[in-house]
Amino acid sequence: MMSILIATLNPMLLLFFCIALGFVLHKTHLLPDSAGQVMAKLENWVFCPALTFSTVVTFCTWSTVSTHAINVGLASVALFVAIGISLILSRVFVRKKSSERGIYAYAMAFANSGYMGDPLVQMLLGDSMLSYYKLYCLPITIGIYTWGVSNLVPSDKKSNPLKKILNPSTVALAFGVVMGLSGVGAYIPTFLSSAINSLKACMGPVAMLLAGFTIASYNVREILRDKKVYVATLLRLFVIPAIIVAVLFCTKELLNGYFDMHIGNSVLYLGFFATASALGLNTIVFPEAYGGNPKIGASMALISHTLCIVSMPIMYALMTLIFGPCQIL
Repeated sequence: MMSILIATLNPMLLLFFCIALGFVLHKTHLLPDSAGQVMAKLENWVFCPALTFSTVVTFCTWSTVSTHAINVGLASVALFVAIGISLILSRVFVRKKSSERGIYAYAMAFANSGYMGDPLVQMLLGDSMLSYYKLYCLPITIGIYTWGVSNLVPSDKKSNPLKKILNPSTVALAFGVVMGLSGVGAYIPTFLSSAINSLKACMGPVAMLLAGFTIASYNVREILRDKKVYVATLLRLFVIPAIIVAVLFCTKELLNGYFDMHIGNSVLYLGFFATASALGLNTIVFPEAYGGNPKIGASMALISHTLCIVSMPIMYALMTLIFGPCQIL
C-alpha cells in the first residue's frame, strides 16, 4: 500500500508544484494579468484537444467499442447519482435558493475530471487507460455544460448549452473516434503525430499553472475564512467519490450477475479519477463572468487543490487494497 501511496503522490506533487508556481507568478507580477486568459485559450484550443485526439485515435478501435459503450452507460448512472447527492447537499449548505446554492450544487456534482483527471490517469495508468477515461467522461462533460452551467449562470443570461458541449475537446474526441474506428489514424504523417504528442504533454502543467494563477487573483485570507467550504471540500474529496465507486461496483456486479457481461474493476478507477480530483475553475469563471460571487468558488478551488495532494493518494491506495491494482485495458 505504501508503494501505491508514493506512486500516486509523485504526480500529485508535480501538479501542485505547477499550481504553486502559477500562484507565485501572479503574486510577483512576473506575468501580466492577461496571461491567465492566454493559458486558458491554449488549454481550450490546443493542449486539451491534442491530448484527447492523440489518445482516442490510437486506442479507440472496433475491439474496444463494446467496453467504451458499457463504460459510458455506467458513467451516466454515476452522473445521475452525483447530481442527486448535490441537490440534497446544496440545500443543506444553503437553505434559501440563491446563486450560492447553485455554486454548491455544481461543486458537489462535478470534480476537475479534465484538467486534473486527464494528466493523473495518463501518468499513473498510461495512454490506453486515458482513452477509456476520455470516453467515460463524455456524459460528465454533457452534464457540466447543461445542468451544471445552469446552476452557475443567472436564468436571464443562459446561452445555448449545445455551443458549450461542442467545444474543441469534444470535437477532437469525435474526430479521434471516427479516425480510430476507420483506421485512418494509422496514416497520420509522422511529423504531425510528433507535434500532437508534444502539445499534449503541455496540458497538465499548463492547466495547473492556470489554476494557481487564477486563485492568486483573490485575497487568500478572505477566501479561506468560510468554514462551510472546508466541510464541502471534505465531502467532495472523500465521501462523494466513495459513494460513486460503491454505486459503480454494485451496478457492475448486478450486470455481471444477471447479464453475464464480465465488466472488470477498471471502470471503478475511471469513476474514481473523474470524481475524486479537486474542484475545477468553472465555479470561479462563470459567476465572475455573469456578476455572481466568485469568492466561494475560489475558496473551494484553493482548498480542494491543496487537500487533494493527500486525499487522492490515500483513496487510490485504499482502492487498490480493496479491488486490486487497476487492470490496464
